[in-house]
Amino acid sequence: MGTLVGHVAPGFGFLLIGLWHLLNHIKLHALNPKSYKGPSWFPSGRFRYLELVLIMAGCTASVAMELFIGPDRHQPLDPDGTIPSNHLHNFEHSSISMTFFLYAACSIILDRAHVEAQFELTQLLGAVAFGQQLLLFHLHSADHMGPEGQYHLLLQLLVFLSLSTTLIGIGFPQSFLVNFVRSVSIFFQGLWLIVMGFMLWTPSLIPKGCYMNDEDGHMVVRCSSHQALHRANSLVNIQFSYFVIAVTIFSLSFYLVFFKLYGQKVEYFSLGNEDDQESTNDLESQNSATFDNSKSFIHMGKIFSENHMER
Repeated sequence: MGTLVGHVAPGFGFLLIGLWHLLNHIKLHALNPKSYKGPSWFPSGRFRYLELVLIMAGCTASVAMELFIGPDRHQPLDPDGTIPSNHLHNFEHSSISMTFFLYAACSIILDRAHVEAQFELTQLLGAVAFGQQLLLFHLHSADHMGPEGQYHLLLQLLVFLSLSTTLIGIGFPQSFLVNFVRSVSIFFQGLWLIVMGFMLWTPSLIPKGCYMNDEDGHMVVRCSSHQALHRANSLVNIQFSYFVIAVTIFSLSFYLVFFKLYGQKVEYFSLGNEDDQESTNDLESQNSATFDNSKSFIHMGKIFSENHMER
């Protein structure tokens, strides 16, 4: 992270995973509304662990970029073996990627082992990953006092939403709403990371009164006055509120489209037809009863006549 690509690349990963989960939870709930139980991850058709392997591959690339490819000497340490101040955020970002790698790897191991508490443990691993992400973003070593700090503060709200719904999902695995919100929050995380990358490292998109400044080899957005800083933070808040509206509309529309596509068809009939049908059934029952009574009466008449003739 710390660059446009460093935000857009992981953001794209979160966005795809959130969209994948959203689609599969809607499909699963539409096909099995009564027996629905939302899993932690979804196997693909040809290769069961494709989702988890892609997470592991993305996390490996992120760690390599943060610790070995990004630094000038292709390693993050000073000659004396200590961590320099300008590389602290590299270790923080790589720790987040390592935790998500651990989640994906252990999910595969638990699935292969067929343990009794596979779902609960996998959910717990996901919660640990989101908790690590929230902790390191909240205690970030980089200076986030400017617009970048406001972007990260709002990002923490989305991470907290993913963390809380993951923990709640352990106790309520059959709640579609919990899994739906969790998927949307992961999708929103990715979208917001992409927005951060473009808004903070594209000079033409920087708010008026602010500029890009090189600090310890990293480009940071600074504002020329307190008024310019206040305006920039307010613009970030307004932008986030617009994205909340857009993501809400998108997620509900996504749900309606795919629920209609996968949902079970229900046959409806009018109350008038139902009443007519009941009346018809009642009339047929009455006619049948009358016919049976007539047969019984005729039969009794024949018996009475035969007895009379014998006498």
